[in-house]
Order: sequence, then C-alpha cells, then structure tokens
Amino acid sequence: MIRLFEALARPLVLRALLFLVAAGLLAGFDYGGVVARLAEIVPALASPTGQGVGPWLVIAGLAALVVVNFWLLSHLPFRLQAVIVWIELIGLFLAFCWSFRLSYGFMLQRAPILLGLQLHDGFIQGAALTLFICLVSITLSTVIALAVALARLSDSGPAYGLATFYTSFFRGTPLLLQTMLIYLGLPQLGLVIDAIPAGIIALSLCYGAYMAEIFRAGILSVPRGQSEAARSLGLKPGEVTWLVVLPQAMRLIIPPTGNQFIAMLKDSSLVSVMGVWEIMFLARTHGRAEFKYMEMLIVAALIYWAMSAVFELVQARIEKRFGKGVSVR
Repeated sequence: MIRLFEALARPLVLRALLFLVAAGLLAGFDYGGVVARLAEIVPALASPTGQGVGPWLVIAGLAALVVVNFWLLSHLPFRLQAVIVWIELIGLFLAFCWSFRLSYGFMLQRAPILLGLQLHDGFIQGAALTLFICLVSITLSTVIALAVALARLSDSGPAYGLATFYTSFFRGTPLLLQTMLIYLGLPQLGLVIDAIPAGIIALSLCYGAYMAEIFRAGILSVPRGQSEAARSLGLKPGEVTWLVVLPQAMRLIIPPTGNQFIAMLKDSSLVSVMGVWEIMFLARTHGRAEFKYMEMLIVAALIYWAMSAVFELVQARIEKRFGKGVSVR
C-alpha cells in the first residue's frame, strides 16, 4: 500500500491520472461539429457515421491540453495561478454561453429591467426588490434567532419547548413549502397576506431557525468565567447577557451571518412562485414572452453572481474585523 501511494505521488503518474480523468469527463460531449471542421483539413478524420477515431482524437487532444495547462501553471506564482484559472474558467463559461447562439441585443435590452432600474407601477422590481426583501428578512431573522437562542439556553421549559419545535420544523421542511403554507394556508384561517410580506415572513422564519444555532453556538463559546465574574460584580442576569456575553459572542456570530445573507439572496428567488416581481420572475416572464429563456436565465445568473460577489467581499472585510475569536485577558 505504501508503495502504491509512493507511485501515485510521482509527477508522471499524476499527469497520467489527470489525463484519464479529463478524457473521461470530455467524452460526455458531442464533437461532431468539431470533427467535421477538422475533417475538411485532415480528410482521414472523416467517418460515414461520424463516430470514428475523429472524436477520440479530439478528446485526447483536449485532455492533453488540460495536462499541459496544469503543468505550466505549476511553474507560476500562487496568485498568478489563481488569476489564470479564473480567466480560463470565465472563458469556458463564455464559450458555453456562445454555444446557445444567444441574442445579446435582447439581453442588453432587458438587463436594466432585471436590475431594477425601472419601476413597475411606481414600485421597485428586479434586483432592487430582491435586495429589499433580503435586507428586511435578514433583520427580522436576526431578531428571531437571538430570541430563539436565548430561549433554548433558558431554564424555562415552555420557552425551550417552543424554541426547539420552531427550529426543528423550519430546519426540517423546504423553504418553498413554508412559503406556500404562509401565502396559501393563512388565508384559510382568515389572514390574507400579500406576496411580498409572505415572502419576507417565510425567509425570516426559515433563516431565523438556522441563525438561532449560530447565535446559540456563539453564546456558548463565551467562557463561563465571564458570566460568573460579571455576577460577582453585582450585575443582574439580563445585564450579564446584554453587557458581557453578547458583545463577546458577536465576534463569532457576525461572520457566519454574512454566509446566511448570501444564501438568502439566492433563496429569495423562491418568492417568484407567488408572482413577486423579483429577478427570477422577471427572467421567466420576459423569456417566455420572447421565447428566449436561456438569454434571460443567463442574465439573471450574472446578476445573482455579481451581487453575491459584492457581499462576499463585504463578508471578507467583516470576518477580518470580527472573526478573530474571543480573547480572554
């Protein structure tokens, strides 16, 4: 076994494995068009059925390029390697989009609508509405998470029971189901809620359940000696929680909360099933009207990606500022 690992560690063996893996992945694509063009240059590649050696030569050539690419990257500095990989992957994504023969004029024409640069009946739509829903939801879910975390850590049986049932239900059922239960189920009880408030309530309750565990873990991470020292100074239990425990716990709570916001940004697309004019609803509507689904889906994907990238940068700054753990002096 040790000799096997030593053999696998050899550069030549690793390159051979990379070649086989790349060839296996590339074999799933259709190279009929590529082979037809190459056959015009090299007639020997032509085949009556289109399934001759031509496709396999193309696969072998591409797999060899992958191996050579990784070999060349290994001789470059780390940051330059990362930049080149990003450029290559973006190039592959653009090639993927180009394969659909997209109408780029249509995409540019509809992009401002999906971005929310135009109002719908005097109200925001698209990405602007998505951000509004997420900002309100993350604020409400933070309040819910703190209350549920404190209830789970309390000595009250009813509070603990309510908190555990809430987290179990909303973590154990799909967000789409929760959204429909609120939007379609509450009217059966005489409580009619509009689509946007229903979406905000569903997102807040769902993410509040997940964030409650983040809050609970952050509170438990504060050494017990901090609370005991505060009580010995005469502070009441509520003052110990708000003045001593929570300020220290927030250093561990804030960074993962950024992850939850980015996830909520994408999950907010589920509110489109209620007719909310956010990104996905507009993408489907305009794509269906002009029979250009792929154009609109790609525009929506790029908008979600751009917003997520911006908030990832913000999250990185927050983690740098707060994600240093709790220091006890």
